[in-house]
Amino acid sequence: MSAPQATRTTALHAGAWWLWALGLATAASRTTDPLLLGLLVGVAGYVVAVRRTEAPWARSYGAFVKIGLVVIAVRLVFAFFLGSPIPGTHTLVTLPEVPLPDWAKGVRIGGRVTAEGMVFALYDGLKLATLLICVGAANALANPARLLKSLPGALYEAGVAVVVAMTFAPNLVADVQRLRAARRLRGRPDRGVKALLQVGLPVLEGALERSVALAAAMDARGYGRSAEVPPTVRHLTSVLTLGGLLGICAGTYGLLGDMGGGYGLPLLLAGLAAALAGLWLGGRRTVRSRYRPDRWGVRAWLVAGSGIAVAALMIWANDYAPAALHPPAVPLTAPVLPLWPAVSVLVGLLPAFVAPLPSGADRANREGRADRADRAASRGRAPDVDPRMKEPTQ
Repeated sequence: MSAPQATRTTALHAGAWWLWALGLATAASRTTDPLLLGLLVGVAGYVVAVRRTEAPWARSYGAFVKIGLVVIAVRLVFAFFLGSPIPGTHTLVTLPEVPLPDWAKGVRIGGRVTAEGMVFALYDGLKLATLLICVGAANALANPARLLKSLPGALYEAGVAVVVAMTFAPNLVADVQRLRAARRLRGRPDRGVKALLQVGLPVLEGALERSVALAAAMDARGYGRSAEVPPTVRHLTSVLTLGGLLGICAGTYGLLGDMGGGYGLPLLLAGLAAALAGLWLGGRRTVRSRYRPDRWGVRAWLVAGSGIAVAALMIWANDYAPAALHPPAVPLTAPVLPLWPAVSVLVGLLPAFVAPLPSGADRANREGRADRADRAASRGRAPDVDPRMKEPTQ
């Protein structure tokens, strides 16, 4: 099945991208093997590279990767100076230890730093970084405006707040890149603390302008109006929604935990059914209309199903190969790449072949900017500015 060009009618549903990314994140939460986690990052990065557009939010993936690297560095620094709960026999260095009072037992500052503790911290930080990178892949691939349009009526108001929060970071990254490129064109430094402080004020001004424009657009569209709903239906909606969300949380915790596999799935299904019923009843109070709603087609099922399949196969792998998914830090052993869990992760590459291709204009802009950057680098000067994009190109 060849992938078509992405248009308004063939574009993939934004919810499918989020389900795919959350499936990869669930798989990452089930293992501490650095090779499997690296493979998950590679799968997410490849799909983003071949299927993202030139929209502002699509350029946020690199920022999430950098945040993941910072998380790993912070976790290692904490383990180095504050110790690790993992005992070890291979001492790397012994730091001067700060004496603490009796009520602070179990906490230490300085002391012996072991290789086992640092390896455990590395695995733990890499796991959290992979979760962030998977969420960053969803931010780079899913159109937040189209995702908001697809939300149930009961979640529309909360969805607006979530979408605004999700688009803030990508737009902030795009503004910083645009201003840094403009400073380079003017022969000014774009790195360092001083340059960052000078870029901060224009970035803040742009964020405030977008906030005012968003508030005006919401007010013009009558945001916040609701229909009259009988009290009985309103109370029943609250009970079903709250109970369903609690069931989903408890069921998810059971599935992700090592001891809750028996009750996790039934509780998750029951909570999901109750939450959907509550959302359906809650949608009756919303008076908004939908214009050209996005369709959930076969390709959306394939993309979402690939992420869910990766999560399910990784959860199953914890039953038949738990030792392979959790390499021990004590004693120190080299991690190995288990065959079948690795094949399960590769299922997540399916969106790279079935999701619609970025539009021709997006690819032309991307290739044109790369060519201009190469020519500028060969001439030894700053890149040119593309007037159609109204921002400096890299």
